[in-house]
Amino acid sequence: MIRMSGVHQKPSQSIESDDGSLAPTRDGRRTLNVIATYRLSEEGRKLSLITGGDGRAVQQETIVAPANRLHLVSVSADGVAMLRLSPQYHLNASLGIVKNDAPPIYDAPPSVEELFKDAARNHQLERAYNVERGQSRDKIHETKFEAHQRLAERFLNRPEMRALRHPKPTPRQCYVSVNGRPVLFDTKQHRDLARQVPPEAYRRFMADEHASHERGMEVFTREAALHDERVRFTSEWVATHGTYDQRARHASGMLSLKEVLEALADEAFAMIRRPHYTYDGVAWLQRHLRRFPKYSRLEIAKGDVAVTTTRAETATEAHWALRLELEAAIPDAKLTMRIHRLALKSDSTAPRLTQRGVLVFKAVGPFTVKREWLVTDGAAHTMGSADDIATLVDLQKNFHEE
Repeated sequence: MIRMSGVHQKPSQSIESDDGSLAPTRDGRRTLNVIATYRLSEEGRKLSLITGGDGRAVQQETIVAPANRLHLVSVSADGVAMLRLSPQYHLNASLGIVKNDAPPIYDAPPSVEELFKDAARNHQLERAYNVERGQSRDKIHETKFEAHQRLAERFLNRPEMRALRHPKPTPRQCYVSVNGRPVLFDTKQHRDLARQVPPEAYRRFMADEHASHERGMEVFTREAALHDERVRFTSEWVATHGTYDQRARHASGMLSLKEVLEALADEAFAMIRRPHYTYDGVAWLQRHLRRFPKYSRLEIAKGDVAVTTTRAETATEAHWALRLELEAAIPDAKLTMRIHRLALKSDSTAPRLTQRGVLVFKAVGPFTVKREWLVTDGAAHTMGSADDIATLVDLQKNFHEE
């Protein structure tokens, strides 16, 4: 590497520069050794070898730069002077300036004047390139500012808009989502309408929090009142209708709500003179499978049975008759026609059992009790088709669950 060198001939003088300031003049007899780095194409490498060169693709040549061309030279922090051949600047087809960080490439070893000419062109185009880039950055910044202001105006004019809840809005700062991208608003960084967004976003956030708290308190109050009413109703029922054993367990806090609901259901549905569904699917499926020789000795447990319950969209004659019977007996009840399909988990080819029933809900004080009755004729045990069912409702649940 060649470092800066020169011969001091006489003290420099000052002249007035273009901007009116005083700048030191350079003695025209002072020179500087600089390194010119460039590349040779394949043709250039051939000519280099012919003329006694080394034929390498990347060439470094030390040349002498006079004082009037020092503006074409850059000096590194290590004191190495380089002719400014890279990055290169060129005009494209649309007369825009493009930048290329690679050294220039020549088809023949260039002369010193050619290197200075290219460095001078780079110097001129670099200045224009930097001006264009600055103007482009200013335009982008202005465009972003205008978009930011439009978003702020839209937020302020639409009371339903909200800032992102995370991070939590503050009077100084908030984020507003635009097409899934968070946009920052900060009272200390931004100006005009954008400065008004954080305080308004914070006000809306706190108003929503207050409204949510009020709704929560209303739900809590309502649920607490319902709980108190259920406790009171249960106490009155046990005192009036409960057995001696039930009253004793209730006084000790040992009487389960399930037992009370069962007793309330017995009273509410006492007018129905037929056995209700007791969710004994294991026994039903066991009897059903034993009708087939392959499964005549099969013993199954609760975990072997898969029960799927669906809402019935169509009904057989017996199924509809059961509904009419229950409606007539309990006119103030709510009824749902259902289909239960019982299958053997371990054998997908095993015959499935289909049961049709009607689930009845009835309000008793602050409670809702329910019972289900099945169709008792042979149609209850036939295989249903896809037309007999609609949307899946749920797996079979304990009927005491509200």
